[in-house]
Amino acid sequence: LTRRVEFSDTDMAGIVHYSNFFRYLESAEHAFFRAIGFSIFPRPGDPPVGWPRVHAECDFHQPLRFEDEVEIHLVVSARKARSISYLFRFRKLGAPQSQDIARGSITVVCVSHHRGKMKAVRIPKPIADQIQVAPRKLLDSFKPRRR
Repeated sequence: LTRRVEFSDTDMAGIVHYSNFFRYLESAEHAFFRAIGFSIFPRPGDPPVGWPRVHAECDFHQPLRFEDEVEIHLVVSARKARSISYLFRFRKLGAPQSQDIARGSITVVCVSHHRGKMKAVRIPKPIADQIQVAPRKLLDSFKPRRR
């Protein structure tokens, strides 16, 4: 997913506020679901499930500023019966070299809603069949860098 940093994404220092990286992660996840023919919000005919987050983290390496363009790359790092884990890599475009800006991860759980309560359920087969874990070599390139 490619995004341009909006002025409203920035803080008083003129850089993207850290909380907005999580919005970017979520946008990439939504694009991923659309790419496999589904939505994170059930449409008529889709399995009636939701995807709350149970884990989210992001490591920041370089700032993003207003009007910077950033690519958000997503890979599936794990798919279990009831959960999906993603790794993300942010790269700033237009720099002399593609710059790693941040890396993050999210784990979501598949839930059904009944009378205002959520219950973890198996990922419906039509969705699970479309989701594949990335190869180890690719996963290793997405792991957060430790300082």
